[in-house]
Amino acid sequence: MATPLFFFFFFFFFADQVLAAPRVKPLADLQVRAELALDPAAGPESIAFDSNGGGPYTGVADGSILRWNASARRWDPFSNPPRHGNETCGGPYPQITENVCGRPLGLQFEHSSGDLYIADAYFGLMKVGPDGGTAEPVAFEAEGQPLFFTNGVDIDQKRGTVYLTDSSAHFRRRDFLMLMLTGDATGRLLSYEKGTGEVKVLLRGLAFPNGLAMDKDGEFLLITETTNRRVLRYWLRGPKKGKVDVFADLMGFPDNIKRTERGDFWVALGLGRASAEAEAPVLCPVAVRLAVDGAVEEVMEDCTAPGAISEVEERNGGLWFGSVVRPYVEVYNM
Repeated sequence: MATPLFFFFFFFFFADQVLAAPRVKPLADLQVRAELALDPAAGPESIAFDSNGGGPYTGVADGSILRWNASARRWDPFSNPPRHGNETCGGPYPQITENVCGRPLGLQFEHSSGDLYIADAYFGLMKVGPDGGTAEPVAFEAEGQPLFFTNGVDIDQKRGTVYLTDSSAHFRRRDFLMLMLTGDATGRLLSYEKGTGEVKVLLRGLAFPNGLAMDKDGEFLLITETTNRRVLRYWLRGPKKGKVDVFADLMGFPDNIKRTERGDFWVALGLGRASAEAEAPVLCPVAVRLAVDGAVEEVMEDCTAPGAISEVEERNGGLWFGSVVRPYVEVYNM
């Protein structure tokens, strides 16, 4: 997640990376299928579909989770965090109150139960049943240290383990720019076992760990490390179990990462860095598609609103774009 101040600040300081020439596709060349307006809400950071293909669901800046009602062409309330009831929450950008209203970031459904798991920056890891309602906190600390900036979430659908990121031990979500500027590396990768309630720290010392995505075979987990502009691979099984390596270096600051049905991955770039590659110059990269070996296969470019995209979900022949600032979810035909 990011803000407009972040976009402009970094654009002038990081525009020098040269990468191998991928296929570059301007967003302007794609047909817009729909803009699912959120008015008066804003900031659909992450997008999720339930096991029946229903949705999308998204979390917005006032702390709530919304579900798209396709027949009525509107967003309906689905869930809220367990507030005390006296908070004034609502409107598009209540950043000053997000510590009491909540700020949902990563979302993921568990297919077997229909539960939606929510990484809320302030309330920790929560879940809510398929009928919605008030979300239930399930993890809010690990090794005696509170979850201070819960961010990404993914689920091993075969084994039921939930993975999540805690982006910093020192900086809250609304202070994420200072997290990056100071080089803070107190972020963690954690796991939650729903059967026992046990929360384990799998990795520590990460510089702004953000989105998560498991590979198709459940062999490894990918973590976007925003400050270091890269994707890390944490091995879950096999001879490399428990080890971590660099999966991909990126032409920008990654936000969320999502696996496609094919098994490759879309990474949203909170801010792209211009690439001087002569064969395929990229001025305003907003998303990249990574192959299963980490190679950059495709780059989406948009110079009209760089830095506004927080997630790309490929589904039903379209690309669904989440944003931490826009008041809509945008859908493009592929």
